[in-house]
Amino acid sequence: MDNTNILAMELGITVNHAQNIINLIDEGCTIPFIARYRKEMTGSCDDQTLRVFADRLNYLRNLDKRKEEVTKLIADQEKLTDEIKAKIDSANTLTELEDIYRPFRPKRETRATKAIAKGLQPLANIILAQKLKEGNPLDLAKEYVSEEKQVATPEEALQGALDIIAEIISDDAEVRKELRKFMQNTAQIETTLKEAENFKTYEMYDGRKEAIKTIPSHRILAINRGEKEKCLKVAITANHEKCIEIISKEYLKNNGNIFEENIKATIIDSFDRLIMPSLDTELRNELTDRANEQAIKMFKVNLKPLLMQPPLKHKTILGFDPGYRTGCKLAVIDENGKVLDKGVVYATPPQNKIEESEKIILNLIDKYKIDCISIGNGTASKESEIFIANLIKKAHRPVTYMVVSEAGASVYSASKLAAEEFPEFDVTTRSAVSIARRMQDPLAELIKIDVKSIGVGQYQHDMPQKRLTEVLDGVVEDCVNSVGVDLNTASPSLLSKVSGLNSGIAKNVVKYREENGAFKSRSELKKVSKLGDKAFEQCAGFLRITNGKDILDNTAVHPESYDATERLLIYFGMTKEDIKNGNVTHLPELVAEKGASKVASEIGIGEPTLNDIVEELQKPGRDIRDSLPAPMLRTDVMSINDLKPGMVLTGTVRNVIDFGAFVDIAVHQDGLVHISQICDEFIKHPSEVLSVGQIVKVKVLDVNLEKNRISLTMKNIEEA
Repeated sequence: MDNTNILAMELGITVNHAQNIINLIDEGCTIPFIARYRKEMTGSCDDQTLRVFADRLNYLRNLDKRKEEVTKLIADQEKLTDEIKAKIDSANTLTELEDIYRPFRPKRETRATKAIAKGLQPLANIILAQKLKEGNPLDLAKEYVSEEKQVATPEEALQGALDIIAEIISDDAEVRKELRKFMQNTAQIETTLKEAENFKTYEMYDGRKEAIKTIPSHRILAINRGEKEKCLKVAITANHEKCIEIISKEYLKNNGNIFEENIKATIIDSFDRLIMPSLDTELRNELTDRANEQAIKMFKVNLKPLLMQPPLKHKTILGFDPGYRTGCKLAVIDENGKVLDKGVVYATPPQNKIEESEKIILNLIDKYKIDCISIGNGTASKESEIFIANLIKKAHRPVTYMVVSEAGASVYSASKLAAEEFPEFDVTTRSAVSIARRMQDPLAELIKIDVKSIGVGQYQHDMPQKRLTEVLDGVVEDCVNSVGVDLNTASPSLLSKVSGLNSGIAKNVVKYREENGAFKSRSELKKVSKLGDKAFEQCAGFLRITNGKDILDNTAVHPESYDATERLLIYFGMTKEDIKNGNVTHLPELVAEKGASKVASEIGIGEPTLNDIVEELQKPGRDIRDSLPAPMLRTDVMSINDLKPGMVLTGTVRNVIDFGAFVDIAVHQDGLVHISQICDEFIKHPSEVLSVGQIVKVKVLDVNLEKNRISLTMKNIEEA
């Protein structure tokens, strides 16, 4: 079966759609572009399906390439048979393929290769045939004693032949396949605690056994880290007798031959010495790969809602970067993110200049009509929040605050990008600006930071970094392009995430804007240096122009569909002025009356594209994030000491993990809602119910002041 058919079957799409997707990818089209503007060709596959498709296509192509290499390598040894070629062609995974190649792979010197060099292969063949029923194995082995070949005794000859058989068994692809399948279903991972500097962290893993088939991914990653830190000894254990039985079915004839006991011993030797260590490594790698993919998936699941948090529009914001000895840095930004003022106050220990700090900030609130204060959640955050909560009660205007994650802020503030953006600011002031902008427009600010530093995953530094970056960059790309980017205000870093653009072209866009003024139309993009026809095709629909020459430039309608859009308007007696004046709200009903398929056919586009155009014409310039729940702003603060079991609070989900979710309830320590406490219905994973940024009601189950832990539940809230 070729790759097109495999992908169509696995993803449940037609062969025609699968081939179209392959063609589009090979033509250099981006996933966001294909998902949005090529729906007729893909059967309306969404971006997630397309990314799975692209990953799988890459794997299958690598598999095909490796099949060609293995075929050639075996052919070069003049050992390629029709049977081996058929096995290679039918291999479905790289592991299966490598098992087939294993007997032909050049080996380092082994006991078996030494025995073969001593001329003991014929003896091994006789023993393996298991046909002789009379005589003594050592008598037969005497014939192979040779001073010239350094075989001194019959015992040495016999052992050499058995070493060859042990390696033959170990290299048997079918045997390995059966053993691997058996162990995947029944083996356990066993951990033992070792004395080490921080061994107490892993006490729960001492003497622990767990089935590899069901062990959760987060425990695999914890075990791996414990092993890396030399706190844990880790091994895969399996039913030894059953494994020997699986091999014996293939290699032990039980026909009363004189080599029966030798074969039995050799099977055990082959499994213990050669197969088991190899399968142990394979299975550990499989577990790690599975755990890594799950952790990356969770990072991906958490990152999207974090990036898609609704912006606080039309607000003037004070960024407050907490600190102790060096004070708390301040940065005031206007509704467009422009820095209006900066400063520093010493509102925390050891200085505790409360009155002086209050005076400075209250003056800033009055001067710039500040609406919100964004507090970083790092060092001195607790004291800073208490200070701000008390201060805003004294303000002459309503002011709210929110504690935002400052993960990665220090990385950004010391970066080349931050230095280019704010060359006159020190790193701490840049952090304050970033903290303010994270509240104002999370997406625009967070894309400036290495996504691995955003802090919504587990064990991200243990992940395969190339794969993690690839997946997370895909999330960023999907978010940026689903929201759309203002061509005349976007930073180079934001523009670089737009479909079809890179950092170089993004800088050229900004340079053109600076030299020629604001873009008046999307078509003007073609004048930008190095932005060719392909890049224009990929990026144009995702870029917005407010108050441009054409109202369609402020929608997600692609320029390639402008003519069709005008035909649609004419079809129903409308003009672009009707779009500007909001007189097209009844367009969906008009299309429905005529029949969407009929209208699409008559104006020359596909039905999915027609539906997208009709939807876009309703709200030019709309931001899809505006329809999401707004972030929770606060005016007061609590302490963990104020919490009592049974209290019902409102909080914000900060992180979703395999075994639950952490919720910010404004006491400087996130509480854990275990998966069993999320809802009454059975769920496989917390992400089925919760997402980062979601506002939820929780009830306090338990507070452990000594360990600084808070247990929460989302069940039976109404009865509380």
